[in-house]
This record gives sequence, structure tokens and C-alpha cells, in this order.
Amino acid sequence: MKNWYIVSSPPYFGGIEIGTTPSADPSTVIGRVVNTTLYDITGDPSQLHLQLYFQIVDIKDSKASTIFKGHEYSRDYLRSLVRRGSTRIDGIFKVSTKDGYKLRISVVAFSVLRAKSSQITEIRKIIQKHLEEKAKTLSFDQFIQEAVLGKIASDIYNEAKKVVPIRHVGVRKSVLLSSIGEAQEGEKLEIKAA
Repeated sequence: MKNWYIVSSPPYFGGIEIGTTPSADPSTVIGRVVNTTLYDITGDPSQLHLQLYFQIVDIKDSKASTIFKGHEYSRDYLRSLVRRGSTRIDGIFKVSTKDGYKLRISVVAFSVLRAKSSQITEIRKIIQKHLEEKAKTLSFDQFIQEAVLGKIASDIYNEAKKVVPIRHVGVRKSVLLSSIGEAQEGEKLEIKAA
């Protein structure tokens, strides 16, 4: 007979219930990935376009605790940002937070007018510099909050608009590549991307 497990978000996302999952054996629940939207966590309708992914790492009684696995813009939202006559600037970078978590971060920027190749290169350098600086100074949970809630994008926007007029900057996708953090019971937990 299957039991239902309540899945909750990590403490840095409020530790709220994000779903349930059935299983006859509790050990098969560990490793499952649950997705939700940022709207479901914050209640802010303007954040409906952000899909969040959490991986179950521990079971206690009928509660499953998770770690942030990644996030991304919905396809519809990303498509809605494209405009004729503007330039889309993408940057994909690998960063390591100060507590040893490795992430792949994808940032997208849209200019108001067409950008020259030299301006695109300069904006990519700005994006890379900001991501690396933030990762060096912030822990994993702080970095993820700033990436998902828009603080990193805001900082990049403020510097990039000096190069070319910018309409939108956002961290469109993040993926946790590997982590060595403390699990709830005190043993070392290692997560690697598939």
C-alpha cells in the first residue's frame, strides 16, 4: 500500500508545502524532482512565469525535505519578450558559490534597439563579472534567492544600460550541477546533474 509524502520547499524558500508524492517505499522518494512556480511560493501573480525545481533529499515521518535543483522561464514568457528590431543577448556561465555549490546560470538580455557585436561582447563581460562576484561572496541559498527574485538581474541591468539601452535582463535558467552540503541527519550529501 502506498503512503503519501508532503513535499516542502527548502527553508530559504519559506519551507512551505509545494506538493505531495506517493510511494510504497520511502527510499524511492529520495531523488525525485518536484516542480512548482514562484507564484505558488510567493503568491505574486507577476512571478507566474518562473518554474522552480526541487529535489527530495530527506524523509522524516511523512514529510519530504528538498534542495533547490534549478529554475527556468516558461517558454511562453520568453517568447513574449522578443521584439522586432531588438537584440537578444544570451550568456551561459558556470559559477561556484562560496560554500562549494556549482551552478550553470543562463542570463538573457534584450536591448531596445539593435546592438553591435562589440556591445554584445561588452554586455556578456558585464554579466560574467557580476555572476562571478556574487558567487564568490554569497552562499548557495543567498545566491539562489538573488538569482530567482531578480536582484542579480537588476544589478546587471543597471550596468549594462550604460553600454546600450536595455529593455529586459533576467536569469532565465539555473541548474545545480553539483553540491556537497550537509544533509539533515548530519551525513554528507552529494548531488550531481544527470
